[in-house]
Amino acid sequence: MAYDCGTSLAKYLLCIFNFVLFLAGSAVLGVGIWIAVDKHSFISVTQIINNESLRKEFQQFTYPTVIEQASYILIAAGSLVFLVSFLGYCGALRESQCLLTCYGVFLVIILLMEITAGALAAAYRKEAEQKARTFLKNSIKDYYGPRDQPDAVTLMWNYFMAELKCCGVDDYKDFASSKWQTSNTSLVVPEACCELQGDRADFKPLYEACPRTPSLAWKDGCYDKFMAWLLQHMTVVIAVGIGLGLLQLLGIFLAFCLCRSIDGYIK
Repeated sequence: MAYDCGTSLAKYLLCIFNFVLFLAGSAVLGVGIWIAVDKHSFISVTQIINNESLRKEFQQFTYPTVIEQASYILIAAGSLVFLVSFLGYCGALRESQCLLTCYGVFLVIILLMEITAGALAAAYRKEAEQKARTFLKNSIKDYYGPRDQPDAVTLMWNYFMAELKCCGVDDYKDFASSKWQTSNTSLVVPEACCELQGDRADFKPLYEACPRTPSLAWKDGCYDKFMAWLLQHMTVVIAVGIGLGLLQLLGIFLAFCLCRSIDGYIK
């Protein structure tokens, strides 16, 4: 089917862009399925990494619970990217109005959800902040566990606190009713809340008494620390958000323009 220059450009841009996303989504989905069905081979791969520090970082994620949770996240994310990019790539390549329309509608729904979430968060800032704090505290209460038997939530909190040099959502008291507290009756503060020494993946406190002495731990809560970091990098965050929004709008525009051109040629 012969197209004008603009329509051909739209077709090939959609093909290239979605083909790249299709490969990325396939890779993420494949890794997620691999981890889900064969955990032992994934653990074996982490053992052959030459870099000692990098190997320790990866080995933190080789606990059975962490691997299982990570596989679900990878499969869900990979499936979404795979599906949407497949519709866009095949729709443009095969010049299918049905596939291109589904692709455009998916992008519109995703964009509207993002805009709605941002608008609600801005309009109900105090309520959103309170909900966020409650959600994060419940994640500590319900899922934060011992460091030698961690899950994905435990690892996330440990790395988050070590990186931002903070403790809990508001302070160390957020861990009082967690699984970690009930299994470590002699400890008051998680090791990740302390100033660390050596390899960060070891979570070894600089002061040995810190886990039993709250006054030696980081005083700042992670929520306030993260919001301060976000404000410092607000320009980058806004730029990334605008960039993603423009890419989605471009995809929607190209998909429906190509649909219209195909419809015109058919008629």
